[in-house]
Amino acid sequence: MIDLLKNKTCCFTGHRKLPVKDIKKIEARLEKEIEELIKSGFCYFAAGGALGFDTVAEQTVLNLKEKYPYIKLFLVLPCKNQAECWNEPNKRLYEHIKSKSDKVIYTSDNYFRGCMHKRNRFLADNSSVCISYLVENTGGTLYTVNYAKKIGLEIINIADLLQNG
Repeated sequence: MIDLLKNKTCCFTGHRKLPVKDIKKIEARLEKEIEELIKSGFCYFAAGGALGFDTVAEQTVLNLKEKYPYIKLFLVLPCKNQAECWNEPNKRLYEHIKSKSDKVIYTSDNYFRGCMHKRNRFLADNSSVCISYLVENTGGTLYTVNYAKKIGLEIINIADLLQNG
């Protein structure tokens, strides 16, 4: 991605485990926020291919492509074997999303300690808005949101929006 696209690119970060009782509310609010960005000129959406919030965001963008066929989904993956230890249903979903994505970018060939952070920094460095689902004060999502804030991205936290109505 290049700087010209940065102002029209939104990335996603969020927890791998989402509260099952809130999934429908998360999906609905996420769709609303993405549609608002599309209407304001955003057309590129970048996600990290992880389970949980990333998967929900990816599926939401793919669904919105039916209404807005010009939007693009970029998968920014930490390594080529990211899904190696996942169960079969999750692997199938991951491969399906990859096949429907407009571009797949690997930030590393192989897994190494720190490859997830490298992926997360790439996502933030190439975006101007970050939609997150952040409720925990630890982990990769917090790291990514803090990094995104530090470099000046607008942060939209779906968890906060749901809590505040």
